[in-house]
Amino acid sequence: MTGEARHPRRIVIAGGGTAGWMAAAAIARTMGHTVDLTLVESDAIGTIGVGESTIPPLVNYNRLLGINEAEFMRATQATFKLGILFDNWKEPGHRYFHSFGYTGKDHWSAGFQHFWLYAREKGYEQSYDDYCLEVIAAVQGKFAHLPDEAMNYAYQLDSTLYAKFLRTMAETDGTKRVEGRISQVELDGESGDIAALLLDSGTRIEGDLFLDCTGFRALLIEQTLHAGYDDWTHYLPCDSAIALQTENVAPSVPYTRAIAHDAGWQWRIPLQHRSGNGLVYCSHYLNRDDALERLLGNIEGAVLTEPNFLRFQAGARRRQWYRNCVAIGLSSGFMEPLESTSIHLIQRAVLRLLRMMPQGDISERDIVEFNDQQNDDMLQIRDFLVLHYKATDRRDSPFWRYCASMPIPDTLAQKIELFRETGRVFRKNEELFAENSWVQVMMGQGIMPRTYHPIAEKLRDDELDKFLGTLRGNVTRTVATLPAHADYVARYCGAAHAAPAARQG
Repeated sequence: MTGEARHPRRIVIAGGGTAGWMAAAAIARTMGHTVDLTLVESDAIGTIGVGESTIPPLVNYNRLLGINEAEFMRATQATFKLGILFDNWKEPGHRYFHSFGYTGKDHWSAGFQHFWLYAREKGYEQSYDDYCLEVIAAVQGKFAHLPDEAMNYAYQLDSTLYAKFLRTMAETDGTKRVEGRISQVELDGESGDIAALLLDSGTRIEGDLFLDCTGFRALLIEQTLHAGYDDWTHYLPCDSAIALQTENVAPSVPYTRAIAHDAGWQWRIPLQHRSGNGLVYCSHYLNRDDALERLLGNIEGAVLTEPNFLRFQAGARRRQWYRNCVAIGLSSGFMEPLESTSIHLIQRAVLRLLRMMPQGDISERDIVEFNDQQNDDMLQIRDFLVLHYKATDRRDSPFWRYCASMPIPDTLAQKIELFRETGRVFRKNEELFAENSWVQVMMGQGIMPRTYHPIAEKLRDDELDKFLGTLRGNVTRTVATLPAHADYVARYCGAAHAAPAARQG
């Protein structure tokens, strides 16, 4: 190389919380001394801090950063998660499980659901769930790490403790934290880019690239740069939530619960030291006082915290990278937490930015590509969430009647009708949710295919019986060897202040 060495690019993160510290930890560890990284946050500004349930890509995110899993879980009071149990979604009293695992065994030409549908036609009565290790382990309350990563899992964690854990790591790797409230965002008079953040204290922090992690306020990307927002509440009508924490009253289970009610749904998330609870609802059909009464009437254990009331608007920022500002987390848009995608969207944005980290001037082509990929992610997740509301037999309240009659995106309608007619699901590009996720949710919500791939008929009766029997037997035998989830957590990553695991039975 010739010429003078480049000065480290100055990256300024506005806001802490999960988004800010996930970004700081990843950038500091990946880029090292090649960047000058500063995070600005104020202890006087609270964080949302309710995103406690995650999906499997976070396992790899932590590995990329060299994080020891047991240490991370101990610090965040985490438990393992094999999926989500959905109660009352298809209809009151009905439940199904959306797991992170594979069900059965696919053929390259057709997913396992085609063989299961064929067997069902021939009189086999076993549930689709019986062929999924993660489902059976979850409902029996069992977990362990298996050889060759044969069990797919994520975490249920305390997001506030996760941010603290990442802060320690980021600061060790060179991130400078500045305490203070941002009073003004200063723009460059010529370019229109952000030039600096001005704090109440009078401190001025200059940067080349700014990350907006200010949550719903979107102080940089929207209040200053006016990037625009696409409102999706006509597809996802819930606009409010109440969150609170309760004492544990039973051993932790390796799954999150999503319990539908007549104007939305409720979550239950078991951690080591407490349980996270929340009610998501549409304020058009349920007022705040009644929502709180409903939540308090359907929790287990003593309440540990004051209720946290949230208002939101489902949707996405039209430009998540605009000029020299990148929105990360809630400032980039909001997907309600039904499928635990909030922390995942932070992760995707951070890793995508690292792949497109500018060398010198920011490339407009990078900006376009980043925004296209982010938009694809959010549209695909949006469709998956809408599926839960649209595909239901519930007509027992104005809210569910609205959901049944609401128009849906053409992309989702195509996916639903393709599955209904043929049993097929196609995953596009780097779409987050795998074929089996769509199959589990669509069948769980009551969409059953009318037919199946003809290759299933290639199996003779004895071959079909052996094929299915072997798969079920493998699941049954493996689950029988697994310890209780709470006992495994206590041994593997038990936190000092975790509630002791009570014995079952």
